[in-house]
Amino acid sequence: MTQTPTQPQARAQFTVPAKHPMVTVLGSGDSLLRVIEKAFPATDIHVRGNEVSAVGDAAEVALVQRLFDEMMLVLRTGQPMTEDAVERSIAMLRAAEDGEGAASETPAEVLTQNILSNRGRTIRPKTLNQKRYVDAIDEHTVVFGIGPAGTGKTYLAMAKAVQALQAKQVNRIILTRPAVEAGERLGFLPGTLYEKIDPYLRPLYDALHDMLDPDSIPRLMAAGTIEVAPLAYMRGRAQPVFTKVLTPDGWRPIGDLRVGDLVVGSNGEPTPVLGVYPQGEKDIYRVTAQDGSWTLCCGEHLWTVRTASDKRRGKPWRVLETQEMIGNLRAAHARRYELPLLTAPVCFPEREVPMDAYALGLLLGDGCLTGSTTPSFSSADPELAEALVTALPGIQARWKGGPDYVLNRIKEPGDVVTTENPVTRVLRELDLLGSRSHTKFVPHAYLYNSADIRLALLQGLLDADGGPVAQDSRTCRVQYTTTSIQLRDDVISLVQSLGGVAYTRRRPAAGRAPGLASGRAVEHRHDAHIIDIRLPEGMEPFRLARKREKYDAAGGGRPMRFIDSIEPAGREEAVCIQVAAEDSLYVTQDYLLTHNTLNDAFIILDEAQNTNPEQMKMFLTRLGFESKIVITGDVTQVDLPGGTKSGLRQVREILDGVDDVHFSLLTSQDVVRHKLVGRIVDAYEKYDSRNGA
Repeated sequence: MTQTPTQPQARAQFTVPAKHPMVTVLGSGDSLLRVIEKAFPATDIHVRGNEVSAVGDAAEVALVQRLFDEMMLVLRTGQPMTEDAVERSIAMLRAAEDGEGAASETPAEVLTQNILSNRGRTIRPKTLNQKRYVDAIDEHTVVFGIGPAGTGKTYLAMAKAVQALQAKQVNRIILTRPAVEAGERLGFLPGTLYEKIDPYLRPLYDALHDMLDPDSIPRLMAAGTIEVAPLAYMRGRAQPVFTKVLTPDGWRPIGDLRVGDLVVGSNGEPTPVLGVYPQGEKDIYRVTAQDGSWTLCCGEHLWTVRTASDKRRGKPWRVLETQEMIGNLRAAHARRYELPLLTAPVCFPEREVPMDAYALGLLLGDGCLTGSTTPSFSSADPELAEALVTALPGIQARWKGGPDYVLNRIKEPGDVVTTENPVTRVLRELDLLGSRSHTKFVPHAYLYNSADIRLALLQGLLDADGGPVAQDSRTCRVQYTTTSIQLRDDVISLVQSLGGVAYTRRRPAAGRAPGLASGRAVEHRHDAHIIDIRLPEGMEPFRLARKREKYDAAGGGRPMRFIDSIEPAGREEAVCIQVAAEDSLYVTQDYLLTHNTLNDAFIILDEAQNTNPEQMKMFLTRLGFESKIVITGDVTQVDLPGGTKSGLRQVREILDGVDDVHFSLLTSQDVVRHKLVGRIVDAYEKYDSRNGA
């Protein structure tokens, strides 16, 4: 008769330090000890005083000893052991023994990793997979948490979001989920917007109340620091399709842009369009700055702004939605929200021009371009006449008397009388010949040329028809006057493209005292347009010595723009774009800087299995700089209409292996609700596998 060999017996004994009462190790009424004995039925565990011994199979005894060692490490942190914690510790040790877990990740490390504490409650991972999920959020920009209900996917992500906000790693938290139960037709539901969306977002609100002081949540939401919205509402940061956006070739309607096209960013450099997302019809608002510049956008469109308090305290610029600022545009009598300006002049491609830019500026200001006579120039500053002649080869300025000069062609031997004046020829080429004071304009080739060309042209205009305006104890602004509406707009465009601001006002011709010409009164026939200009520091507006000295003596001050009003402007077909610029800003109408990408934000998309592929792509491409995205969902719980593919199922095929994107998979073993939930999940998985679901 063959005898079955007996397994070698092993014995281990260890002492619980006196500073840890045995009740903390064994549990009230030995509840923890019973959990351990149930998990190791073939091992005899005895307790005498503060001595614990285990006798049985060598491998099992070694596990028991490791378990008590881990329990001691947890207790040293002051954290109590619970039945659930003991069960999970045993599961982690067995997984490591079977080669399913990493030896470097011990139960004590998992159970003592605190994420957030609030009102005496600490949020921490409870399983090895949860710890890996939390670590992945720290280490990656985009993390997918995929697993069954009750595994803590959303709860832990929100705890990490609140932690990042409190540590000032991000400026805002955005929580969103698709409201598929209503078919996203929320307009058919009764009540206000918040009453309509509340049932779909209630789980997110409940989690927030666990992690933050409930009294602070309304304040944080009102300030835009926390945003909770259905996915369909979050995506709509858009402008009407006809809104102008600046490109290296000039202005284009935003609706004409395609992925890969170039637009101009806040540093004046071209930046590619990464995404174009049609939004359908949306309510539109007109956002107007105090200098008169304006653009159109929807209520959810994003603006980078700062307040006087932000600037005083050295705080960074904040990002607010259009609708968040409505009704809050004044602080006492001052405008509240300052807008950013270009940090450098716009970099249009340099093009050849037929006339020196400074000379053209002088002629647009004080030149006679009618074409009925030889071109002439009028100025009381001989310095300008000399500069004009220097910049126009082949031309001499013949003094006619007083401030008037005729620009004659320098005749060379052999020239015929019919040879055209070079100035006349260039003016005809630029379509300026025949212009009068009220019809002058800046040719396109100069308006969208290099910064040096544009500045030189502006200097010519200001030397001719502009001047410094200095006031006591104040910095010096620049003033320019013209009777041409088109030239007024072109000068404003030149100033704004160089990073400055320009304010304009009109002086009606009617009722003004007449001017004098050769001693006789001359009535004003056209309104005058006066432009007050502020240019960036270091940008010299004048070449004429007397004007430059006066300007430099007082200093030019700092150009600033503030939001003056936000008003409804009807409904329009809208589109949003994403650009590759580091700050996500692009130049829209009147050189205003705006954007619709989420920077410095912690963004959570919950219930992502109910997004379609287009929504998933839209959401992922909203990622801004210094932001994190966590996407959670259960691919077995898709509620989309029949035939619609889940964006969460598809995205893993697309992004698996992409750098800085991580997929964390949780299972029924990570369910932290009632133990029965895990068993229910397992039962359904077995059923689905048997039936080919």
